[in-house]
Amino acid sequence: MPRQSVSEYFRPDSRPIHEPAVCWQRGYRVMRWSYRELWRAATDFAWHIRSQGLGKGERVLIWGENSGEWVAAFLGCLFSGAVAVPIDAVGEKGFARRVAQQAGVRLAVIGRDLPELELPVATITLEELECCKRDPMSPPFSFEPSGRGDPIEIVFTSGTTAEPRGVILTHGNLLANLEPIEREINRYRRYERLVHPLRLLDLLPLSHVFGQLLGIFIPQILGATSVFVNTLNPSDVISKIHSERVSVLVTVPRLVESLKDQIERDFQARGQGEKFRRNFQKASGESVPRRWWRFQSIHRRFGWKFWAIISGGAALPAETERFWGRLGYAVIQGYGLTETTSLISVNHPFHLGHGSIGRALPGLEVALADDGEILVRGENVAPGYWAETPTAPVRDQDGWFHTGDIGERDGAGNLYFKGRSKNVIVTSEGLNVYPQDLEAEVRKEPGVRDCVVVGLNRGGNAQPCAVLLLRDPGAQAEREAAKIMDRANLRLAPFQHMRHCMVWADTDFPRTPTQKPLLGEIARSAETYFNRQAAQPNELLAPSTLQDLLARVTRSGSGPAARAAKLQLTSIERVELLAAFEDRYQMDVSENEFMKAESLQDLENILELPAAHAPVSHYPRWAQRWPVRIIRAILLNLLARPAMLLLGWPRIIGRENLRGSNGPVLLVANHIAFFDPAYVLEALPKRFRRKLAIAMDGELLESMRNPPAGRGFFASLVDRAAYWLVVAIFNVFPLPLQTGFRKSFAFAGELIDRGWSVLIFPEGARTRDGHMGPFRAGIGLLAAQLRVPVVPLRLDGIFELKALGKKWARPGRIQVSIAAPVGFRASDRAEEIARDLERRVAGLSGASGSGDHS
Repeated sequence: MPRQSVSEYFRPDSRPIHEPAVCWQRGYRVMRWSYRELWRAATDFAWHIRSQGLGKGERVLIWGENSGEWVAAFLGCLFSGAVAVPIDAVGEKGFARRVAQQAGVRLAVIGRDLPELELPVATITLEELECCKRDPMSPPFSFEPSGRGDPIEIVFTSGTTAEPRGVILTHGNLLANLEPIEREINRYRRYERLVHPLRLLDLLPLSHVFGQLLGIFIPQILGATSVFVNTLNPSDVISKIHSERVSVLVTVPRLVESLKDQIERDFQARGQGEKFRRNFQKASGESVPRRWWRFQSIHRRFGWKFWAIISGGAALPAETERFWGRLGYAVIQGYGLTETTSLISVNHPFHLGHGSIGRALPGLEVALADDGEILVRGENVAPGYWAETPTAPVRDQDGWFHTGDIGERDGAGNLYFKGRSKNVIVTSEGLNVYPQDLEAEVRKEPGVRDCVVVGLNRGGNAQPCAVLLLRDPGAQAEREAAKIMDRANLRLAPFQHMRHCMVWADTDFPRTPTQKPLLGEIARSAETYFNRQAAQPNELLAPSTLQDLLARVTRSGSGPAARAAKLQLTSIERVELLAAFEDRYQMDVSENEFMKAESLQDLENILELPAAHAPVSHYPRWAQRWPVRIIRAILLNLLARPAMLLLGWPRIIGRENLRGSNGPVLLVANHIAFFDPAYVLEALPKRFRRKLAIAMDGELLESMRNPPAGRGFFASLVDRAAYWLVVAIFNVFPLPLQTGFRKSFAFAGELIDRGWSVLIFPEGARTRDGHMGPFRAGIGLLAAQLRVPVVPLRLDGIFELKALGKKWARPGRIQVSIAAPVGFRASDRAEEIARDLERRVAGLSGASGSGDHS
């Protein structure tokens, strides 16, 4: 019997309740919910919606980053009968307010880092959704009865137009897409146990239906885990695919191309670019297992469970699809619009139609109009656009939805995307030129990173203009762009020739949240550029996204003066800005050069440099494994504790402050001597001592592991032995002082996730005069993002012994003071946290109380 409601997929007995359902990044931590925990959070929020007096059909705004709480909020709306109104996390405040007002929302769920909308309705912080606990005395939760015609959500456009327009989607719309997919999945379900559990890394915003299909609904059908991350940086995405053992990546063509570029850059940086290109040519025509063997280094880097990429939102360039297929990965393309509940056609993962966007879903009619426009008719087409009354229609009188896209279909029924009909360039000869055909030829040029072809208005007709992003822009960029255009024109028909080209001034095109270029904005910039070219031939007038990001972080102005003005950035703002740049431009940036930049012009120059490769730091996970942990306990008792007996047995004050705390915690202490960690270990209760990792000068640690040239054979041997010994005994990990510290912070988060406490010396160096130095601001960022109690500690008496030249002291002369754990919120400013911790550690000086010499 056909389902009447999407809620039927989420019955509590439909999935093993203890299996992982969702995994997401929260600061430097990774949060995980099982199906039981997700169910509980969703039903608690559904109960909260009802307790607020919201009836069936009432609208609830959801505005925030992808997370488990986002999924729970959406499902809570689904279970209670409320209508979700999702908005992109990157959406502008004014747009979000207009949507809320237009939809008449009664409740708003908004991410902590997003601005307040100042709406006359109740607001809940998304990250605190778990606070909406159901009354334990309330009766068991029951779903709100729904039918196929009842609405689930209203999805509004991304705000590029003046007035947002919402698409109403119903249970029937979603079921029309989910049911045929479920039937096909059931044919292969017996093989799923071989790779169970499947994990899908969804990089699409959940505010878009395609993101929901692959991040909420299809994982439920598969019993899979949805993984969300808060970065689009290619290196970080690859790392996350490997660490989370991801099976399938769900993203947009833009990132698929960025990952391809990252792999090619890495081979080139290792001097293996030519070898990779030879292997790539040899792999043509080989079987998939043979390709996996040939490119085993790439598969090892991504993880052996990773096998497929699902790309949607735009057409994937044929060259990029061929690249991943040649490496042995399946590339699955889908096609659809919000009005068709995201899907019209999709490629079968085991029967790919290369270059196509797949075949139409069963039960759906697809036709091509005389001009090639794709027409769609079926239950998955939305009933209308949101309006007061009546609802604005989506379909024409015959029930067809006009997509506005141009397509072709081959004899096997595969659909091919040719471009948007409204973007078709009609030449003075009356011939239609499809920009996608021209862009495909331009992208074949090795110097092109990306390309958009727009039509320039010339006497009522249009002429194709190529707008280029070059891989290596320089002083001769315009001349090189002209050569690229000429070479591409040789491969095109005469009526398709591009007569104009320009180099985009910024390091990337302005894009929508799904990474589609904003064609209208690009076209306007191109028109302005060529209209003024005669007077200012060297001026590029494209807007600066870089400048916009800087203004967002610093709340500063923009304009020509801002380009030369000195950057007034705190160290934390630089970290935040660096992360925003890497995510926006999907490339690795030199941290060292970035931290020295003094103006916006300096930052623009840095982003034009070749991709950076940060100094390698090794994170010894082997040090936390059981054999090493046993050896560490033995060595600490045989070496470290007897050494302290000679140096001076410490007096411990405040250990009782840790009663009732089992960890993990973040410990911060002042730094006096290289054996400070031994005293901290001795001061801590055994339950903390057994699972403690210690941050150490990353540059020093790396020089011990890999001694510099000229160090000498025996000296190098001693350095390496010291490295392995200090890692084994004290479980240290690198925290670089110059560059690469963000990876160390991420590793600290990983340690916390695995139940290990972390010790950091925030001064960054040992004291030289006995006075405690200022804490680096990074400790504030780490404390805010780790979301664990912070324990301040202070060591006293060691420097005085060093100053007197003494090598040992009587018991109790050296003192370790422990303060009560303190908590911080993610919204607290990092600089303020650092200063607060500095004051707390300084305040422990001369602490008195009952000491413990044992």
